[in-house]
Amino acid sequence: MTEPPSERRRLSNTEENHDEKKKPSNMPASLSHPISPPRKRRARKRELIPSPIRLTTIQDLPDESNVGAVSLRDLLGDPLIAECWDFNYLHDVDFLMSHFDEDIRALVQVHVVHGFWKREDLNKWTLELQASQYSNVTLHTAYMPEPFGTHHSKMLVLLRHDDTAQVIIHTANMIAKDWTNMTNGVWQTPPLPRLQTPQEPAETDMKVGSGPKFKADLLSYLRAYNNVRGVCRPLVDELQKYDFSAVRGTLIASVPGRHDVNDDPSKTRWGWISIKQALRSVPVQEGNSEIVVQVSSIATLGATDTWLQRTLFDSLSPPPPLRHTKQPRPAFKVVFPTADEIRRSLDGYASGGSVHTKTASPAQAKQLLYLRPMLHHWANDCEEGTPRAEEHDGGRKRAAPHIKTYIRYHRTSDGKNGSVDWALLTSANMSKQAWGEAANASSRQVRIASWEIGVLVWPDLFAADGTARMAGAFGTDVPAREDLDGDGNGNGNGPLVGLRIPYSLPLQRYGDTEGPWVATETYTTPDCKGQTWGGY
Repeated sequence: MTEPPSERRRLSNTEENHDEKKKPSNMPASLSHPISPPRKRRARKRELIPSPIRLTTIQDLPDESNVGAVSLRDLLGDPLIAECWDFNYLHDVDFLMSHFDEDIRALVQVHVVHGFWKREDLNKWTLELQASQYSNVTLHTAYMPEPFGTHHSKMLVLLRHDDTAQVIIHTANMIAKDWTNMTNGVWQTPPLPRLQTPQEPAETDMKVGSGPKFKADLLSYLRAYNNVRGVCRPLVDELQKYDFSAVRGTLIASVPGRHDVNDDPSKTRWGWISIKQALRSVPVQEGNSEIVVQVSSIATLGATDTWLQRTLFDSLSPPPPLRHTKQPRPAFKVVFPTADEIRRSLDGYASGGSVHTKTASPAQAKQLLYLRPMLHHWANDCEEGTPRAEEHDGGRKRAAPHIKTYIRYHRTSDGKNGSVDWALLTSANMSKQAWGEAANASSRQVRIASWEIGVLVWPDLFAADGTARMAGAFGTDVPAREDLDGDGNGNGNGPLVGLRIPYSLPLQRYGDTEGPWVATETYTTPDCKGQTWGGY
C-alpha cells in the first residue's frame, strides 16, 4: 500500500503545482512536507509570591493604604485558639484579651512573658493588677542578668484546638498605641501540624533557612528562659510535637549573658554572631549593593564608629565562604525620622515617645557626627535634604515607625536599588545591648544585655532551583510581574517574591540643618494636633 501524496494548497485555480511534477517517484511523501518554524511556546507567566513580611494596619489611613496589612484581631481572633504565649517588652493585658474571640476569651490559656523584675517597677505593678482580673492569664518574668538590658522580644506562639501551632514574630509592643497609628511589621509561620510520631531531624535537614533548623533555634531560644526559672519549659515540650518543615526563614535572636564567639553552624548563636553566621549561607548578587538599616531607636554606640563598623556592619556584610571575585563592601544607610516627620505623623509628637536617640552628652554629639552622612528620612517628603525623586511610595509616611528592618538591596548600573538580596525583620534596634559587644578587650566572648528576636528571609527560600528573585513591593504585598527581569508582559523564568517596604524609595538624605528626633528635647512648633513637646 503506497502512501498518498501530500496535499498542497493551490495559489490559484489555474496555477500548477510544479513541485509535485519534479518530485522523484521514489521520494517518501513525508519528505515533501513544507518546512516551517516550530510553533512558539506560550511564555509562562511568572509566579508571584506575596511578601513574607507584612505591615500592620493603620487606623487613621484609608483602606487603600492598608491593602495586605494585618491587624491584631486578624492574628488573635481565631476561635480555635486554645493557648497563647505573648513575649514582649510592654503589655496591656486588657488590650491583649480584647482581641481574642469573645466566645473563648475566658477559656484561652494566656501566658505573658515580660522582663520587669524590680519590685518598685510601675510596669510590674500594672501587669500584676491587670492579670489578677483574669483567671486564665499567667505572668512569667524572664531572667534579666544585665542591669541595662530589656526583655525586648516581640513574639506570639499560638496553640489551637485543631492540633496546629503558629509562631508570629512582630515589632509591636502589646499596647494600643503600637497597633493603631504606628508602623509595625509581622512575620508568621503557616499553621504547623502536629507530628504523628516523634521525629529527630537529619543533619542534612538542618541547613540555614530550613524548617528543622528554625525549630531547633527557636527551641534553643525558649530553653534559654529556663536557665534560672522554668518559664518556658511547658512550651518547649509542646512545640517539640509539631512539624516545622513548611517554615521558610532563619531565626535571628539575642539572649542576655556572655556567649562564646564561635560560629559553629551546628549550634544556635546569638546577637551579631547569629546574623553573621546566617548570612554566610545567603547568596548575594555580585556588584554594588547597599544595606539599609531602618530602626526606631539608636542607642549610645560610642564616640567613634568602631563598634558600628567593625561589629554590626561587618556582621551584616560577611564575605561568602567561597568567593571567586572580590565583592565590594555594601554602602550603609540608616533610616530614622526627623523631628519634622514626628511632628507631622498621625499622632503628632505623641508618636515620638516610642522613637529614641540622644545627642546631649559629648560622646553622643560625636556619634551624631559620624552617623549624619548615613541618616535618611522615613517619610521621604521633606523640603530639606537631597532632591526628592520618589518612585516608590511605601504608604506609611504619616505613620511613625516602630518597625525595624535590615535590607540588602542590589544596585543596578544606573545606581538605583534593584532586587533584594535578603531582609531581616526584628525587634533589635541599633544598639550594643541588642546585638552584643566584646565582654572585654581580650575576650573571645560577646556580652548581650537584651532579649531580642527576628527572622531573616531571602529569595532562594522560595525556589529550590535558585531561580527566585525578590523585589520591593509598595502599597501591596504582591510584586508587579514586570519587576526586575520580566519582559514587560509579566513573563519570567523564576518566581518573584515580594518584600513589603514600609518607606519610600529612593531614600532622601538629611539636609545640613536637619537632625534626628530626640525625645528628651523640647519642641515648641505645634504638631498636627496643635500640641508642643516638652521632652522627658
